[in-house]
Amino acid sequence: MSTGCFHLLPNDDAGLLEQWVCQLATDCYRQGLGVFIHTTDQAQAEAIDERLWQQEADSFVAHNLQGEGPRQGAPVVIGWQPPQGGRAVLINLAPEAPAFARRFGQLHDFVPASDPGKQQARERFKAYRQAGFELTTKPVPLPTQDV
Repeated sequence: MSTGCFHLLPNDDAGLLEQWVCQLATDCYRQGLGVFIHTTDQAQAEAIDERLWQQEADSFVAHNLQGEGPRQGAPVVIGWQPPQGGRAVLINLAPEAPAFARRFGQLHDFVPASDPGKQQARERFKAYRQAGFELTTKPVPLPTQDV
């Protein structure tokens, strides 16, 4: 059975979301899992791409935007269109549950702090559950700041 986790965001800060997406992608990459990060649009894909490039050297993640790089794609691919190849993990940032989600064994999605975003997340949760995903929820911690 496919599994999924809804990450509960403490606020609507796009930077926190991008940071958490990059952390998830890094963790999966280190485990040898292929990842597809499904974004809402090209601008968001490019922002995630840039954020991955800005990580510390010891957190390097081989990645590319969809349609760029090697024919079979990098271990982590970022795109706003349905993926061409298979990957183990889907990280969804789109407001709808993508129809292709069933092709993945593991799913990560996000619940924003704002009410309109929460309602969309509820709809995605229902869609994933109907597609056979076993779902859990997990809070996203606020980053600690050095004092």
